[in-house]
Amino acid sequence: MKAIAIVGSPRKEGNTEIVTSHALKAIEEEGIETELIRLSGLTIKPCNACMVCKKKETCPLDDDLLPIYAKMKEADAIILASPVYFGSATALLKAFIERAGYIAYNNGSLFDGKIGGALVVAERSGQNFTLAELTLWFQILGFSVPSSPDWNVSFGDEKGTVRKDQEGMDTAWAFGKKIALLTKKLRA
Repeated sequence: MKAIAIVGSPRKEGNTEIVTSHALKAIEEEGIETELIRLSGLTIKPCNACMVCKKKETCPLDDDLLPIYAKMKEADAIILASPVYFGSATALLKAFIERAGYIAYNNGSLFDGKIGGALVVAERSGQNFTLAELTLWFQILGFSVPSSPDWNVSFGDEKGTVRKDQEGMDTAWAFGKKIALLTKKLRA
C-alpha cells in the first residue's frame, strides 16, 4: 500500500510541506509507504481544453504532469496540499488537478475507489474555500474522503511558523491516521 502527497506550494520546505510531511509520518507509522511530491520547480501548464484526453488516457502538453499522474494511478491514497493564495489553491496545483482530473475522469473514472483528501495552510483567511475546492475535486472523481477531528487547515505566515499551530498540526496527524486506517480497511 502506498500514499502520496502532492504539495502545490511554490516554496520548498515551507509551511505546507511541513504540515504535509507531518501527516505522512502518521501514515508511515501505520506501515504504509509514503512519498512527498513537490510541484515546486516543475512545469505544469494549464489545460487548454484540447480534449485529447477524451479519446485516450494522455495529455499532449509537454511538461511534468504525466509522470506524477502515473504515480497517482499506482497510489492507494492521495493527499493534495496547498497554501492559500488570494483565497484559493495555488495556480500550480489548480493546473495540475484540472488536467489530472480530466484525464482520469474521461478514461473510466480511474481514481474511483482511492482514498484522498486535502491539507490547507493559510496565513489568516481563505482556508475554508480552498479546502472545499480541493475536497470537491476528490469527490467528483470518486475518492473516499476520510474525516478529521476538525477541518484540515493549519495557520502560519513565515516559514516554519505553522509548527506553532498545535491544533493544526494535531489535525494533520489525525488526518494521516484516518488515511491509513481507511486505506488498510479498503485494501484488506
